[in-house]
Parts: sequence; C-alpha cells; structure tokens
Amino acid sequence: MMAPTLPAARGSLPPEGAVPPWGGPAAGHAPLLDVKGLRVSFGDKEVVHGVDLHIHPGEKLALVGESGSGKTVTALALLRLVLNADISGSAMLSGADPASPSLDLLSISERELRAIRGREIAMIFQEPMTALNPLYTVGNQIAEVLQLKQGLSNRQAWDSAIEALAATGIPEPARRAQAYPHQLSGGQRQRAMIAMALAGRPKLLLADEPTTALDVTLRVQMLELLADLQRQTGMAVLLITHDLNMVRRFADRVAVMENGHLVESGGVNEVFSHPQHAYTRKLIDSRPQRDVPQELSMQAAPVMQGRDLRVSYPIPIPGIRGWFRKGEFVAVKGAAFAIQPGRTLGVVGESGSGKSTLAMAALGLLPYAGALDVVGRQWGPDTVANKAIRRVVQVVFQDPYSSLSPRMTVEEIVGEGLLVHEPDLNREGRRERVLQMLEEVGLGAEQSAVARPPQDGAHPVGGQRATRSEGAWGQNFPGLLQRYPHEFSGGQRQRLAIARALIVQPQLLVLDEPTSALDVTIQKQVLALLQRLQREKGLAYLLITHDVDVIRAMAHQVIVMKDGEVLESGSVDKVLQQPEHPYTRTLVAAQM
Repeated sequence: MMAPTLPAARGSLPPEGAVPPWGGPAAGHAPLLDVKGLRVSFGDKEVVHGVDLHIHPGEKLALVGESGSGKTVTALALLRLVLNADISGSAMLSGADPASPSLDLLSISERELRAIRGREIAMIFQEPMTALNPLYTVGNQIAEVLQLKQGLSNRQAWDSAIEALAATGIPEPARRAQAYPHQLSGGQRQRAMIAMALAGRPKLLLADEPTTALDVTLRVQMLELLADLQRQTGMAVLLITHDLNMVRRFADRVAVMENGHLVESGGVNEVFSHPQHAYTRKLIDSRPQRDVPQELSMQAAPVMQGRDLRVSYPIPIPGIRGWFRKGEFVAVKGAAFAIQPGRTLGVVGESGSGKSTLAMAALGLLPYAGALDVVGRQWGPDTVANKAIRRVVQVVFQDPYSSLSPRMTVEEIVGEGLLVHEPDLNREGRRERVLQMLEEVGLGAEQSAVARPPQDGAHPVGGQRATRSEGAWGQNFPGLLQRYPHEFSGGQRQRLAIARALIVQPQLLVLDEPTSALDVTIQKQVLALLQRLQREKGLAYLLITHDVDVIRAMAHQVIVMKDGEVLESGSVDKVLQQPEHPYTRTLVAAQM
C-alpha cells in the first residue's frame, strides 16, 4: 500500500512514475529566494542589520541563534508579518518558471503578497496551540486554505484536508479532522500545522522552531516527516531553530545569527567542523559538560527514598455507573528509588510518562500510596509536621518567569523562605543572608555603577562567586534587591529561583526541567552553577527532564519512565551507554 500524499496543487507535480525535477538543492541554478540587505527596525531600534541570505529550490537551510538573535523576525519580515516594523532591503522570489520575472517580497503590494502567502511561501509557527484557531476543527482550518489557495469546493477541500492529515502520519485522519486543537496531543497539533502549511504546495516552507514544544522522540519524527515531505514535493525549507542536533540531522546549509547580524554561513559539515566565528564556536561548545562529584559513599543514609510509590487520580466513568463512583488513572506505578547526599537521581521520559507527578509526590504536593521517606520522616496531613520536611526539600521550576511573583522584589522573593522557616531573624539579618545567597549563585551585590543588568552571555562585570569553569558571570548592578523579575534575563531569573530555594539550606533540590526554557549557552551556565553548588554544599538533586544530554551531564543514577512505569534504572553510564529497554534505546538515539 502506497503512503498517502498531500493533495496536489494543479499542475504542480510530475506525472506518476516520472522522476521529479528536484532531488536536493539546485546549487547551480538561480536561488528560489535571494535576500539582500534586510533590515528591520522598531522606531529607532534596529534589530536586524543588513542580512544577506539565499536558498535554492529543494534546499534545507537552517537559521540558528539564541533568543533575541533576530532569526524569527527575519523570517516573519520576509512575509511582512512583523507589526509596526520598518523593513528595508530586497527579498527576490523567483517566478513559477525561468521565464517569469522575480518578485520583491518587500516592495510588492499587500494584495500581491496575500496571493503568495500560503501558496508560494508557507509558515509553520512555533506554538501550534496559539497558531491554530480554537473555535474551528483542524479539518476546517486546513480546508479553508485549500479553498482560498486552490479554489476547491467544500467537499473537495474537506477530502483533501483529510488526505493532508494522512500524509503527516496522524492516526485516524478522518476522525482527527473533526477534532478541535485542544482535543489533540502536542505532536498531533504540530502535524495538523504541517498539513495546513503544506496544503497549498508551497515552494518555500518557513519552519519556526517546529519541534520546540515536542518530546525528543516526537522531534525526530517531525524532522523525518518534514524531510520526507520535502523530498516528495521538492520544496525548499528555511528552518529557524536553536537546536544544533536538529540542524545536524536535517539541514544542508546553516546560517548563524547573533544580535541581528549574520555572522557565519556555509555547509553544515563545514561550519560544525571548522567554525570561523567566535559566536558559532560558542554555540557548538555549549553542550552540557559533566563536572559532578564521583567519589561518594553509597552507604550514607538516603535524603529521600521511595518504595512501591503509587500516585493515582480520580477520573469520571461514563454512563450511569459514574453517578455512584469514580474511575482511577494511575500516573505512577510502583516506583522505587533512593537519593544519597551529594548525588543526583535523573528521571527521564516523555510528556505523560509520570516524571512530573513523581516530583510532585516527592514534594508532598500529591497524595500517594507506598512509602516515601524524607530524612526518616513521611509526608502527612499535619501541615506543622510537614513544615520541617519542606525546609529539607525545595524546588526549582521549569519556567523561572512564571514561578517568580511579578509583584515581589528580589529581596522579597529570595528572602521569603526565611520568613517561614526562620521567623526570629530580623530584617537586617534576612537582607545579609539574601545578599550572600545572591553572590553564591553569581548575582552580585548592589555596589557597582553598572546601570542595567547585562544580557545572558554578556561580558562579566565583577562578582566573587562566578568561576571560569562555570562559564558564568558575577553581576553587580545598583538597586538589585529592589528590582522585579521582568528586569532580568532568563538565565538571571533562574539564578534567582535557585537562590530562593537554597536560602533555607535544604538537603535536596527537586529540579523540574530547570533549563528547558533557556538557550543552549545559558543552559550550560545554569547546569555548571548547579554542579558547583552540589560540590560545595553536598546537595542531593532529583532532576526531572526529557533531555538526555542534561542527564548525561548531571546524573549519578537514572530511572527511565513511560506511561507511569519505571522501565529501566541504574547508574548513568550503564543506562545511557548500555540501555536494555527498547524505549531507552530510542530516547538515547533520538538525542544524538
């Protein structure tokens, strides 16, 4: 049985059995898109500075850089989708055949550009849940594109929408076409976005971080899907990403952006093997490095130990039976683990595997069955008794921006735990402890003349605790204690979250995806900070992540979870270098 294909635009595909005219980047021919001197400004602030890019038919070009580098603005500017921006330069799109004149996307009328959007050039946006309309089924949204761009009837458009979903490998495409975005999983929503973008058979696809919100195995599936559809249709792909593993797997060429400037470009193998620019070398060298204490006694009493741990949620039962009782969904099934002082237990798995539920139970935030000992005590219904345990176990959440109160100052955020656990400490004593903790996490005291905190990766400005091995910077700037979270960069906010957790001197930190919201270079800095703090303070970590590279850098022991079950456990070397379970092998292979 042949694999389903996307609905063909009229006259866009060769006859069945014919060899398609593409088959890779047509480097010897004129570019499909030739961008010269692209500049984007908001008022008097220029954010893209004279970028030159070109992409040939059938080519896969990756545009890489950290957040704020200008890569997404560059892609959106090509379709003039950046609001209130001044755009200059040229972006020449070649015609349907060599005899047709090229069009400058930056100078043609809005009406002409509307005809190009979705048909000649389509875009996959970063977050499908916000890009898809929640009031319409995904089938209707794909059919609308087909009606507008190909003039199909309602019936033809609906049938073609189902074919487009089938081409992305989504299960039960006819049923999924009738689903609303919230009724689909993250991977299914992303496939629906891809189907919508490719419905008009574009010559160029702009893919803006198309796999950021997906688990690692789903990322590989999406890349393989895009590569298959690209070979099938011959379209060119401009991939916007900060994921260098994705670039290695997918792209033919790579262009590197820093602070709105294009600093380097070339073939993927050439750039990754012999990077010329310092920023490119910094990105390539940003893979997490292992620097954790190894010679530790396994005989020490565990800070936390779980035996036959089970966590379940009540769920409604359909029909009349649901009037009298509830069903049960078991999120964690019989997990067993132990975490010694100074060691890290990594819990790895995809979304829905139960790893975050395990973390919530470890924090005493969810009821559980089985045994869970924290320094010899158990979580219970008595909040006074639990208070002592909460000082032992603290947490650092995934997104530092949402986990820090926007209405509290740095002094209030970091010192809040002292109000609960050391209420007799006076204000001066709390402030001294807060300043000391900020120094320890690489944020300096308020005696410098620097007006604003530097952005992540900026040049160091003093500070006593930052170390060269950490790649961090101790930052001193005035009014630090009176600043609010929005005045800090992502890496700085995560340092504040770590300081808040450490100020009560815990023995165990639960780290729930502590670096997944950060750029790769900042991720490396935060992991180095956590490694240093573990060496100096003998902290134990329960590390929750889906990133195998982070596990490899941080963990001593690993448990692999899927569908609430622990599939494999052991030392980090054993589990990652000699995985026994097929699922573990899939996770490890997907990260390489």
